[in-house]
Amino acid sequence: MAAPPTPWSKNLAQPRVDDSAHVHSFSNLIGDVKVGANVLIAPGTSIRADEGTPFFIGNSSNIQDGVVIHGLEQGRVKGDDGQDYSVWIGEDTCITHLALIHGPAYVGNHCFIGFRSTVFNARIGDGCIVMMHVLIQDVEIPAGKYVPSGSVITNQQQADRLPDVQPEDREFAAHIIHINETLATDYHCADNHACINPIKQSNNGEVKTSTHNKTNGSQPVTNMSLNTDIINQVKSLLRQGSTLGVEYANTRRFKSKSWLSASLNATNESGILAELGNILNEHQGEYVRLIGVDPQAKRRIAETIIQRPGDVPAPVQVSNGNTAKVNGNGNGHVSKGNSDLANEIKSLIQRGYSIGVEYADTRRFKTKSWLTAPSIKTHSVNEAINTIQGYLADLSGNYVQLVGVDPQAKRRVSQVIIQRPGETAAISSNGNGTNTYKPSNNGSVSMVNSTLSAEAINQVRSLLSQGYQVGTEHADIRRFKSKSWQSCSPIKGTREDQVISALNACVQDHAGEYVRLIGIDTKAKRRVLEMIIQRPGQTNQAQPVTSNVNVTNAYTHTQNGSSSLDANTLAQVRSLLSQGYRIGTEHADIRRFKSKSWQSCSPIESKNESQVISALEACVKDHSGEYVRLIGIDTQAKRRVLEAIIQRP
Repeated sequence: MAAPPTPWSKNLAQPRVDDSAHVHSFSNLIGDVKVGANVLIAPGTSIRADEGTPFFIGNSSNIQDGVVIHGLEQGRVKGDDGQDYSVWIGEDTCITHLALIHGPAYVGNHCFIGFRSTVFNARIGDGCIVMMHVLIQDVEIPAGKYVPSGSVITNQQQADRLPDVQPEDREFAAHIIHINETLATDYHCADNHACINPIKQSNNGEVKTSTHNKTNGSQPVTNMSLNTDIINQVKSLLRQGSTLGVEYANTRRFKSKSWLSASLNATNESGILAELGNILNEHQGEYVRLIGVDPQAKRRIAETIIQRPGDVPAPVQVSNGNTAKVNGNGNGHVSKGNSDLANEIKSLIQRGYSIGVEYADTRRFKTKSWLTAPSIKTHSVNEAINTIQGYLADLSGNYVQLVGVDPQAKRRVSQVIIQRPGETAAISSNGNGTNTYKPSNNGSVSMVNSTLSAEAINQVRSLLSQGYQVGTEHADIRRFKSKSWQSCSPIKGTREDQVISALNACVQDHAGEYVRLIGIDTKAKRRVLEMIIQRPGQTNQAQPVTSNVNVTNAYTHTQNGSSSLDANTLAQVRSLLSQGYRIGTEHADIRRFKSKSWQSCSPIESKNESQVISALEACVKDHSGEYVRLIGIDTQAKRRVLEAIIQRP
């Protein structure tokens, strides 16, 4: 697009644009600008290297609608190639709508500059995320920092105190970038006759669709170039209610992540598999990937490459077969003839994915507040099945879902509910050996004689159910006054009976002393609970304790009827009050939650348990549909001892 003349535009150099880049015809690009490979410059942008020059835009970066990039005549920054530039924008960087980058300015690789933000006379390190309506001037932002929305960073002390980027921040930035990458794909497609012609033919009704016969609910057997892993992945995604899609790319497009979309019109399993086989045949010699989309969250939950150039998979027989069924008595069974679950576990392990298990009672299931069971670290299929069988036995009466995680991409690739309340699942693995799990109806549990109080045992169950580690400390009266606690022997076990036995041993070894229970978040490397479970002169009588991992027992409020809070929250409240801490609450909608801008609910001045619980319930009710978290406050040390989310949208 022609730019109006300026005093500096008489002898301007011409922009150097890579052939794979897309510069929209409605954008304004003049002067000595070097545009790298696979860059997208959207309509309405103004990139003028007329006064300050030159500019550099790195590979795979995208400049969204309305961005302005300009530079002062004086002032330069040092680029990664050692040369001087008025504006340098690194690789895989996203400059979003209406942002202003005014040179001298340096933006590193893998950065995100939010809507309407301004960068002037500044240097932003690699991997930084700058949110919306931010001013950054006369400073250098270290690599990997997060700049909240509305921030004004104009001195180096402010820049040095910025927090690090968190995973949820990267997810938000990736979502915005993905939308623009899809737009870039459409632009490339519009310029490619091989891509646009089938779309035109489809609009004219010239594309023929194939039909698949159905007789009495049974699907025909189809020969396709699909292996068992692909079929299991399709079945798994369909069971979760996901929408399926397919994308393909030749070698050049694969390197630039410029995938093209293929259509899946069928809605039943056999029809989707048949269409998928046809797509693989049509795009032999190209990359093809299967996409799983959560229609409610409107996000991708799986991206699996199912064909690469040179792959020639052997044709296999694909039929609907016998799928896992739940009988009228509530017993679900997966056997050799209907081994979907066993095959799913085997498929995840063979592809190098990690396996986890999550569970929830009916209330948590409705709010999608799943609790995580201890991780499964084995690479043996039989051991993984045995471990999952144990979880199913311990968590009867709960929803249980199997989770597949890509450890490299740090994202979930599969989520399958394998048990529901009233069901008892059985897994049969027919590989080299056979493992069968059939729990009895009476559900036998182990009994442990404990000198601990019921409150302490509930705390142990709560901590273990949340994946926290349990520890103990002791102190005599002198050390207690000076708060010089000493640690007991470490508790390595994660089973409830093992932990309770270790706690009993610590209490007995240090009779006549103070003993306290410690809850530790090993990931965050911080304590989440400190609770005194023995005091000098206290006599504890042994009592039988039923050991069970199930933590969803109902709690009945003795004064005001049933509470809307779960047992874990009530146990936390009791623990905090027993230690003399004050209770508080905060709430945030989804937008404020992402930016960690919590707001306080009404202060809770009371230390009476029933009054505190009533105040918590009132806060939860007043802010339904928002995040609500419980705060434990040490008023003497003036610090928080606990932050626990008790409600999610």
